[in-house]
This record gives sequence, C-alpha cells and structure tokens, in this order.
Amino acid sequence: MRWNRFWTLGLGTLFTCTFFIQAKNTPVSPTQDVSGNQGKPIRTIVIDAGHGGHDVGARGSYSTESQLTLQVALKLGKILEENMPDVKVVYTRKTDRFDDPRVKANIANDAKGELFVSIHCNSAAKIKRQTGSQTVYRKKGKKKVAVKVPTYAYYPNPAKGTETYIWATSKNNAKMESLKQNSVIVLDADSEESRALMDDTDPETFILLNTLRNAYFDQSLRLSTLIEDEFTKVGRISRGARQRNEKGIWVLSATAMPSVLVELGFISNPEEEDYLNSSSGQSELANGIYKAIKRYRDELDRFTINRQQDTENTNTVSSR
Repeated sequence: MRWNRFWTLGLGTLFTCTFFIQAKNTPVSPTQDVSGNQGKPIRTIVIDAGHGGHDVGARGSYSTESQLTLQVALKLGKILEENMPDVKVVYTRKTDRFDDPRVKANIANDAKGELFVSIHCNSAAKIKRQTGSQTVYRKKGKKKVAVKVPTYAYYPNPAKGTETYIWATSKNNAKMESLKQNSVIVLDADSEESRALMDDTDPETFILLNTLRNAYFDQSLRLSTLIEDEFTKVGRISRGARQRNEKGIWVLSATAMPSVLVELGFISNPEEEDYLNSSSGQSELANGIYKAIKRYRDELDRFTINRQQDTENTNTVSSR
C-alpha cells in the first residue's frame, strides 16, 4: 500500500508536470511519453563506473576501486542489453580512463537518460590497536631516562556491506538547477521558446521544476530501496538506502533524471575485497542491480499503462 501511494503521488506529479510543460509547445497524445514517441517510460539508462585513470579511488590490498567499478559496470550493461533490448545503455566510460564528474554528468544529460546508476566501492580506515609497550631512552638534562611507550599495530577495518545513495535534500537546489540547465532535454525540444520556458523567475515554471525534482527524488529513493532489497536476498549485508551530501556525490544532483550511487562493498575489508574481485561476486552484484532496475521499470510501466487508460476513458466520456 505504501509504495502504491508513492507511485500515485510521485509519478502522478511527474507526468502531470512533463505533460503540462510539453503541452505549452506542441499537443501531445495522452498515450505518448514526453518526447512525443510511443514507448516505455525508461528508454535510456546511463551506467557510470566510478573513478578511472589516475583517479583510482579507494585502494584494497591488491586492487583498486576504479578497476572493480568498471568490471561490474560492464557486466551490468551486458545484462541490461541482453534482457532489455528496447533500452539503450550508455556508459560514462568503458575503459580505464578519467573523466571529470562534470563530463560524466554531461554524458548522461546529453544522452537524455531516464535513469543514472553510478557504481562505487566503499572503504573504511584501518583500526589502530595497542599491542604492547617498549622501553626507549630520552634525554632529560644531561642524563638519559628509560621511558615505556605503547606500541601499536594497524588492522583492516571489519566494516562490510552495501549502501545505495541518493542526493541529500540539501542538494535539491542543485538538482533543480540541473533540470533548468537541461530544459531542452526535459522537454525534448530544441526551440528558443522551450528554453525560455525554463526561466525559473516565472512562478509557473518554478513550480513545474520543483515538482519534477521532487518526483525524481521519490523515484531515486524507490530504486535505491529496491537495489538494497535485491542485495539482501542473496545474503549481502545491507547498510541501507541513504541520502548523502559528501564528496563524490555531486554527479547525482547534476544529472537531470532519477539517479543513485551504489556502494558495492568495502574494498578495505580483505574478505569483501576477495568477493568484489571474484567473477561470481561481480555477477551477483550486477544481477542484483539489474533485478532492481527491472522491478522499478515494471512498476513504472504498470503505472503508466493505468494512467493512460484512465486518461483515455476520461477522454471517451468527455467526447460523448
């Protein structure tokens, strides 16, 4: 019941917003999407392998975050391409190269994506523990005095598990700015008139952008919850779906679409590092993200069909 209400409120406002904006330019059939084409709500998915090139990200004992995120991203993309042939998969990178986060956001926005999934690995600082003590001699005046000092050793942090992030509400203004800057993408129109519509000094436009941003926030939250649910099903420890306002999360508020960042596990934990480097572990993670995306898209499809049928029925009654 809770998520049925989510789709009704969240997606209802999204479709109302996008249909209304588009209607100000060209008439749109109720059964069309905002681009004017017949089709499903999700036609393009952007997969971002975090870091790359000289930016290796977190380091494990023998592997790096940039290596692992690329491997899982390519596996996820392949699964999507094989199982969702009607969906275009766009990669921010397919090789070990570095791109500034602004470039990654531009790739996603230029592709007119309906979903952005960024893949990362987590890390936790080593734990410092006292292992004993040793005697050292320190000069005190003209004499040397024996002093006992503690000795320490560093151990891998036992932190483990997955996390999926969406942008924090404190970044809502940045998200709305990305929607405004990519107004042509939102409207799927190239006219100067369309650009003018995204002047947020106009109260009507501000309300529409705010509504669209809120709908994207709800959709991102829903997908993040589904991803963590799929990870839990295969025995992974889930640390939850969360909001985040830290370094490395900027790209989520810069993409004009629902967006999530998936932390696959802790590369700093030897056990998790082995799992993340294993073919079975990577396939399990990629499949989990795919299954969550499929559930998310199926829910969107069902809502869209029901809404289209309701609209058609209303139009039929009105024409009588």
